[in-house]
Amino acid sequence: MMAFVWKRLLGTIPSLIGVVVLTFFISHALPGDPAAFFAGPAANAASIESIRATLGLDRPLPVQFLHYVIDLAHGNLGRSLTTGQPVLTDLIERLPASLELSSFALLFAISIAIPMGVWAAARINGGVDHACRGLVTVSAAFPTFFVGLLFVYIFYFLLGWAPQPLGRLNEITFSPPPHVTGAYTVDALIAGDWPVLRAALSQLILPAISLGLFALAPIARITRAAMLEALGSDFIRTARASGLPVRKILMTYAFRNVLLPVSSVLGMVFSFLLGSNVLIEQVFGWQGVGAYAVSAVIASDYAAVQGFVLMMAVLYVLLNLAVDIFATLVDPRVRYEG
Repeated sequence: MMAFVWKRLLGTIPSLIGVVVLTFFISHALPGDPAAFFAGPAANAASIESIRATLGLDRPLPVQFLHYVIDLAHGNLGRSLTTGQPVLTDLIERLPASLELSSFALLFAISIAIPMGVWAAARINGGVDHACRGLVTVSAAFPTFFVGLLFVYIFYFLLGWAPQPLGRLNEITFSPPPHVTGAYTVDALIAGDWPVLRAALSQLILPAISLGLFALAPIARITRAAMLEALGSDFIRTARASGLPVRKILMTYAFRNVLLPVSSVLGMVFSFLLGSNVLIEQVFGWQGVGAYAVSAVIASDYAAVQGFVLMMAVLYVLLNLAVDIFATLVDPRVRYEG
């Protein structure tokens, strides 16, 4: 197993090097001047040039890249122009918020997509199957920000059921729980602060559902397709001919063979959710890494943009490694095929 893990990790090194190189040069090709943004609208050309020299932006691009790689080797992602803090500090502070949102969105998608996909495959061309295909089509058709805005309009503005979309917690009424993990729901649960837990969950419901609806489509589609393939296999026909109960055939024999393709798609979906929650964070005022990246792009904050992309690449690698390890536990043949 350790040899399998090391092989996977070594295989990601060229990808990470490519991410570092491409992110650096693409971010520097973005329109806008960070020195002008930092100097302010009232600055003159001389002060902008002075700030550009202070930030090292007047040096040739290869020299800037060399300094960036040296800093990166020392664990220094640079300093953000928009917050004034080290980029690594900003990302560590904001990452738990994005992980919390993406995790709840994935849990919502799993709780609906997997049972629906199994049921749709078991009752092919039935009412549930048609409902599954319709839900998959609809959830994949609408962008997440549109669904988020629609939910805010209906459940907050019209019905008044949801709280005001002002972020992770209404800090006028509640104080954040003591910091342990950075996820308000988990920290409130650890502290036993039930009012804060309820408040954090109420702020989390709409953005998690808005994001989870988009993740629901691929999970339901893969679950249904894998179940149909499993149910059409020889060992399932043998189990049916032996008179085994339908529930045991579905959950013990067929669903076990679905775990491998479903787990693979779950890893990709979760990494996609982390990268695509940018618009949802903007709609709901959620202070995660997505909102941080948007602010960095607007300000041409090179260090913050590069740090965000590099962090997402590392998370993607770790998530795929976790999926590969889980796949070897489900089917040990995977490690030898890889």
